[in-house]
Amino acid sequence: MADDNEDDVNLSLLAFTEIGFPHEVVVARDGEQALDYLFAKGPFTGRDRSRDPALVVLDVRMPKVDGLQVLEALRASRDYGGTPAVMLTTSDEPRDKEAASRLGANLYLKKPLGFDELCDLLRRIQALVPA
Repeated sequence: MADDNEDDVNLSLLAFTEIGFPHEVVVARDGEQALDYLFAKGPFTGRDRSRDPALVVLDVRMPKVDGLQVLEALRASRDYGGTPAVMLTTSDEPRDKEAASRLGANLYLKKPLGFDELCDLLRRIQALVPA
């Protein structure tokens, strides 16, 4: 999960726990950190690649590298080309939705205001992860 908003990250982590998400959730605080983690570069050089993510959740607006750029790198990658990728964002901009669709996002979801709605969205996202 890549998101620069600490409150959104904490709420999402609580919601993942609430719905019983069975996988470890690794959080990147910006797009650059997400790419470093995914491709085992920089501070993540040497990380165990056998534990690559089965799902990537991205905010659109992040510092350094935005979520759409991360998505583009994922889709261009031999390792992550088919990995489910979800945009979970506050952006309601049509150009962001169109770009995400063109780049191969599996879902584009607007962050809800309430916890129960977030849990419902995360259940939808969980359905994308292979068992």
